[in-house]
Amino acid sequence: MKTGSVNSSIMDMFEQGKVLKICAPMVRYSKLAFRSLVRKYNCDICFTPMIVATDFLRSVKARDSEFTTNERDRPLIVQFAAHDAQTLADAACVVAPFSDGVDLNCGCPQRWAMSSGYGACLINKPELVKDMVRHVRNQVDNPNYTASIKIRIHKDLRRTVDLCQKAESAGVSWITVHGRTAEERHQPVHYDAIKTIKDSVSVPVIANGDIKYLRDVESAHQVTGVDGVMAARGLLANPAMFAGYEDTPLQCIWDWVDLSIEQGTPFTCFHHHLIYMLERVSSQPERKVFNSLSSTSSVIEYLQNTYGTVQDIET
Repeated sequence: MKTGSVNSSIMDMFEQGKVLKICAPMVRYSKLAFRSLVRKYNCDICFTPMIVATDFLRSVKARDSEFTTNERDRPLIVQFAAHDAQTLADAACVVAPFSDGVDLNCGCPQRWAMSSGYGACLINKPELVKDMVRHVRNQVDNPNYTASIKIRIHKDLRRTVDLCQKAESAGVSWITVHGRTAEERHQPVHYDAIKTIKDSVSVPVIANGDIKYLRDVESAHQVTGVDGVMAARGLLANPAMFAGYEDTPLQCIWDWVDLSIEQGTPFTCFHHHLIYMLERVSSQPERKVFNSLSSTSSVIEYLQNTYGTVQDIET
């Protein structure tokens, strides 16, 4: 881990009046190489994958595998799963020199997380969330360091508003709202609920859910008035989405190859990202061949033969 320069607070970015474009925390995927890629294409803030705070504190091996960064990887938010205020604050203190804020995951709907007291079950524990936010604010020795939460919504939206207002009273920096309940998966996002939450608090609110193109960023802002928009699957499919590309441009694909080689990305991760990026621009027979490749050299050869290099396009 390298220490980044202490910069001004992310909160200053919200003051600039533009809708912030944010890369979501994605297990296995929003790691350093991918964050480096989306930053080349107009992504304003990146989140790490969710890290279980107790494991992170207990094991040096977990810290080294779960959290890698460099001095260009800013602004960076480290997302933790936690259900204990002191544990979250301790984890925040460890990563504070290398990041700009921590985020408490209150939205993960997976069974393992919920049964361990993490993720979306926390939206039903507003006092605990309030306590966790307060501990981070009180114990990280940097007034610019942010403490945010990422939530899902309740069926009874009054409970969500209450949660957000309690978090605000504890000093939460901003709130990301995935506009679905913990039970919903692919149902339409409840943008009306996100608007209600935005209208109920004075801290910045980020909308999350079904952002697949740059035009979705603007429409989400228009409907809800949010201060920023967070994308997950949309960025996996097209890391250049925030720069206005409809599909992944060839330059972006080769940027990913370069970054992955430079940073030593494991083959499985390198290959999976390309499978996502190529899905919309390749035929089924092409995908079948590409998905079966098993080495970096065979992937590079396939890309050169099928799509050409960036130099081929420029000549």
